[in-house]
Amino acid sequence: MQKTRLAENQTPKMGKAQGVERFLSVRKNTESLAAPLIPEDMVVQSMPDVSPTKWHLAHTTWFFETFILQNFDPDYKVFDAAYNYLFNSYYNAVGERHPRPKRGMLTRPPLADVMNYRNHVTEAMANLAECQQTPEIFKLLELGCHHEQQHQELLLTDIKHVLFQNPLKPAYHEFKPANRKKAPALSWQSIAEGVYEIGFSGAGFHFDCEGPRHKTYLNGCQLANRPVTNREFLEFIKDKGYQTPELWLSDGWADITEHGTTGPLYWANLEDGWHEFTFYGGRPLEQEAPVCHLSYYEADAFARWAGARLPTEAELEVMAVENGQTKAGEVWEWSSSAYAPYPGFKPASGAVGEYNGKFMSGQQVLRGGSVATPENHWRPTYRNFFYPPSQWQFTGLRLAK
Repeated sequence: MQKTRLAENQTPKMGKAQGVERFLSVRKNTESLAAPLIPEDMVVQSMPDVSPTKWHLAHTTWFFETFILQNFDPDYKVFDAAYNYLFNSYYNAVGERHPRPKRGMLTRPPLADVMNYRNHVTEAMANLAECQQTPEIFKLLELGCHHEQQHQELLLTDIKHVLFQNPLKPAYHEFKPANRKKAPALSWQSIAEGVYEIGFSGAGFHFDCEGPRHKTYLNGCQLANRPVTNREFLEFIKDKGYQTPELWLSDGWADITEHGTTGPLYWANLEDGWHEFTFYGGRPLEQEAPVCHLSYYEADAFARWAGARLPTEAELEVMAVENGQTKAGEVWEWSSSAYAPYPGFKPASGAVGEYNGKFMSGQQVLRGGSVATPENHWRPTYRNFFYPPSQWQFTGLRLAK
């Protein structure tokens, strides 16, 4: 049996000056993403999974205030004691919190107060990071920056869903024509049978769920050279894929039957052909783009229809490393792997230990990143995870066999 060892991660650690610079850059980028919106856009919650933009702006600020400033800066003055209840997400160890499905009810505090809150915390954090350089502070600072980058992606994901509910179908950005070429012909990359090491190790940041690095056995397999395109998914629809129960997992068939699902989220079959809602408003379907906004059930059904299967997360990581992938792709790719702990996984101590570990039940792993994933945030070992029915994230698929 062939044994292969993949290269370990070697991303640089942040120094003191780099940490402050990165922190300020991340904070600025979040505000830049919100800049195209008007205040009315920022308070809407279009479904329980979606959080208003205003809430994202406040919650990412609350994270720094709660886990760093209140613990390490004796001179820090809490901006508003009520915010700990309003903008806690799921940290039970920190206290009670406003229910997630009711975040759209938070018309108060007004957006202006939330922006003042951001400025208050950003200034205090920058001062603390410049004056104190303990390893614990900078570890939490780095975690906070990556946490905020996760919410940058969620901010985009959520606001697209919010704008889609508006009958005017408003654009987030002005349309800029893309020079997309025809997708390359489908080909297959072989992965040899053997024992591989996956998971994060080496220098640099990673979330706790990405480790420990460990050995895993892979059967010989082949993965497609690219994600499935809109053109290819249309063939599945035309071939009555949504009306063929034997292609679907039982839960998947129940889900599409209950919700009347006939295609990916944001698709519409109009008189002049298929259209999709994008950040630029409604547009004719871009045939060569990777299909996006699929549930796990849809991805799995398409793979069966295509005579293939979904890859495991280990297969996707091995392929990413062997190909030298260093940046996020266009769509997150569903894997057939359940989101579960790696051998030897231990969550961090304290409240931040609730960050990932307690969600390791009932969800599927996605790999590869998307157009909404911030730069300097993605790694080949990155494990995203969502529930199987979820469509609103930038999710697609790659075939395996």
